[in-house]
Amino acid sequence: MCGIVGYKGKQQPKDFLLEGLKNLEYRGYDSSGIALKNDDEIQIIRSVGKISSLEEKVNNENLINCSMGIAHTRWATHGIPSEENAHPHRVGNVTLVHNGIIENASELKEELLKDNVIFNSETDTEVACAIINKYYEGNAVEAINKAIKVLKGSYAFCIFFEDSDKLYAVRKDSPLIIGYGEEEVYVASDIAAIISYTNKYSLIEENEIVEIGDRVTVTLDGNVVNKEVLTATISADSKDKCGYEHYMLKEIMEEPLVLEKTLKPYIDNLDKLPDLTEYEEIHIVACGSAMYAGMIGKTLIEENTNLRVTVEVASEYRYKKVIYDRKTLVILISQSGETADTIAAMRKAKMAGIETLAIVNVVGSTIARESGSQLFIEAGPEIAVATTKAYMLQVAMLSLLAYKAALSSGLVNDSVMNEIKIVPRMVREILDRRDDYLEIAKSIYDRDDIFFIGRKIDYAVSMEGSLKLKEVSYIHSEAYQAGELKHGTISLVDDGTPVISIITDKDIKEKTISNVQEVKARGAKCIIISNEEITGYDHLIQVPEMSDFFQPLVVVPCLQLIAYEVAKLRGCDIDKPKNLAKSVTVE
Repeated sequence: MCGIVGYKGKQQPKDFLLEGLKNLEYRGYDSSGIALKNDDEIQIIRSVGKISSLEEKVNNENLINCSMGIAHTRWATHGIPSEENAHPHRVGNVTLVHNGIIENASELKEELLKDNVIFNSETDTEVACAIINKYYEGNAVEAINKAIKVLKGSYAFCIFFEDSDKLYAVRKDSPLIIGYGEEEVYVASDIAAIISYTNKYSLIEENEIVEIGDRVTVTLDGNVVNKEVLTATISADSKDKCGYEHYMLKEIMEEPLVLEKTLKPYIDNLDKLPDLTEYEEIHIVACGSAMYAGMIGKTLIEENTNLRVTVEVASEYRYKKVIYDRKTLVILISQSGETADTIAAMRKAKMAGIETLAIVNVVGSTIARESGSQLFIEAGPEIAVATTKAYMLQVAMLSLLAYKAALSSGLVNDSVMNEIKIVPRMVREILDRRDDYLEIAKSIYDRDDIFFIGRKIDYAVSMEGSLKLKEVSYIHSEAYQAGELKHGTISLVDDGTPVISIITDKDIKEKTISNVQEVKARGAKCIIISNEEITGYDHLIQVPEMSDFFQPLVVVPCLQLIAYEVAKLRGCDIDKPKNLAKSVTVE
């Protein structure tokens, strides 16, 4: 959510700043801007909409000669998307960009208005800028230190001061890194912004103040901090579409490869996984698609062990009363490792002395660093806002955890291990049937409402299928337990209403089919995804029959490709859906 890039070096920063912003587009934004600075002048250019609009404005300006600049993509919170509300903001001596939310901005603004400070925007960011300016008396680090003691909320700031030739950065809760080039230093929200320029970087920890001049100095509460220099393992090529029309399609088609990479270490060595049966209760905490992955995990664990499992939305878990009255493990799931609500939930559990396990994609992320133990998925960079391959790997990791727990409980035998080796090939075969998904998409893309139904684990899979469709196609979509459909929702089924039914659980197959017959009798267009042949309906996608542990992994790609093809037919911005952000780093 939002993106920051900063530069100090020997070159005119314009090209890097614009490229950096483009590389952060996946995080979500509605406006953007850059600020350039030399010894005499600060030049700010801002625009609403796509970065291409900002780029056009920048290219039409007479830019000042400089070698330092900051830039930002904004996702509106305080104030509508507008040039006035876009970053960078400037108050007095201070110019900055900001990711996050200042929760006490209204209170601080009232105090500043009494001091006759003039505001030109509706943003909390301008308030933060004014607070730093209020404390600035020639010592930038001192001013920033004083300001962050009164600012409540989350922030990542990149700042320069009118009378200084140095660049500054500080963060709390929102991610920020320093990149090191040849006589150049970069600041960014994400390694993706700078990977074309350098793979050497350091993580900025909470409330560390970075001062970038002739050298980089990092302090915390006035004490110098020696930073470890890390080497990024991703390449600049990983940001390319590799011939695919959209990143979403590329990332779906990468699923067999990333599944193989993620599963391979455990094929012959399940001992690398924690044993969930050492606990009496499991809490799975996540947001969005990660939470729906958790629902699949809950079903698999509860069906195959005697463990009690709850799945909680992180934004609720962090505030609700949680009673830890038995040996509990809290599993946190996050692609980015920077999801604000999930971080808060993790810290809540840790404060209570509860063990935490993270399933995460980004090694140096906050959740990866602060959780008690970690399981890393091998998704690599995921550029499309709507997650596909990372969600798939979250499900795969939870499936492995459930399978090991079932083995430990003596409720299954080890023959299921043979399936792990063939899962990537099965997924590849599913992906190769794109014509089938396009045919379904053509029959439903012009509808206003689409419903998904399933029972037990099929319902959990339906939840993600519905979310993916609404995310990228903007069609209203809902998922229901199949047995619940007739308790009110069936009133919304009209002639031609698409109902996508997932039927893989043989024990309750006939029950779900009876629900499909109910909607068919009311004119629904019935689309079935099943591991056996079912006739008499509009469309059938038959997937390979697998054990309960890995069956969802051959259903999920079908739903992802249907969503993709529907969105493409509707002409949607598939990789950057409106109003959405990739990494939700604020509440």
